[in-house]
Order: sequence, then structure tokens, then C-alpha cells
Amino acid sequence: MLGCIDSRGPAELIFDTGIGDIFNARVAGNIVTDELLGSLEFACAVAGAKVLVLFGHTACGAIKGAIDNVEMGNLTALLAHIKPAITATAFSGEKSSKNAAYVDAVSRTNVLLGLDRIRRQSPLLSDLESKGSLKIVGGMYDLSTGSVEFFSERSQN
Repeated sequence: MLGCIDSRGPAELIFDTGIGDIFNARVAGNIVTDELLGSLEFACAVAGAKVLVLFGHTACGAIKGAIDNVEMGNLTALLAHIKPAITATAFSGEKSSKNAAYVDAVSRTNVLLGLDRIRRQSPLLSDLESKGSLKIVGGMYDLSTGSVEFFSERSQN
């Protein structure tokens, strides 16, 4: 699992798992970096995980920060990883961090772009997926309902 660092979205609780049941990597905005790809490769290729889940969540503060162009220390570089999702999100309403629907749309696009990055930047994981020994999926966790929507489609961007 690769999810956001937000304390409202702990994978072990969301997916009702215990200690040692899942590999769980967390970073603000659930961004996919080289270091996290290495961790995912370890979990899947070395330790044998069969499903890789990249999940975002509603009302994500990192997404809001990227929309607002927040610049602050090392956070600036982290939020730069989210900027492509802002550009790639088709949305007809108000494009503001105050618009919950827009924030959630950008968060979903961020997950889709992250799935693409995993597949493009990790031949190891992509190969495991193409052989059928690994399933790579995205998900969106709804903070208000506690539900998770899973998807595996590739983005069209």
C-alpha cells in the first residue's frame, strides 16, 4: 500500500488488517518517488506481495497545498509532484482548494498519474503485473463515509 500520511487515512484500520499483514508506505499526497518505488519493488518482488494499492483520499491537505501553490521548505518540492495532476484534471466548476469536488477530482487524477508512473518507472513491477503475478490498483478513500472506491484503469493523460 502506498497512501497519504494524513492521520485520517491509516491503511491498517481502513482495510482491517493487523501488524505484519501489509506493507504500508505513507507520504503526503501519496506521491510516487524513486525511493517509494524501491520500497514497492521490495514489497512485491522480494517479499511477495500480490497486490499493490496506491490510494488517495478526499479532502487531502497536500492536494489543497499544491492547488494553492504553497511554498515552504522541503514541502515545495513534494507538492511539485502533485502539480501534473492539477493540470491533467478535467473539471468544469470552480478550480479552487475551497471546492471539495475539485480537490477530490485532483486527488483521483493524482492516483491515476501515480499508477502510470509506477508502471512506466518500474519495469520490475510492470513485468510482474503483465505476467499476472501482481495486481496494481488505485483507490480513493472517502473520509466522510469510510468507503474505498478501487480502480485499475490507466489514465488517458
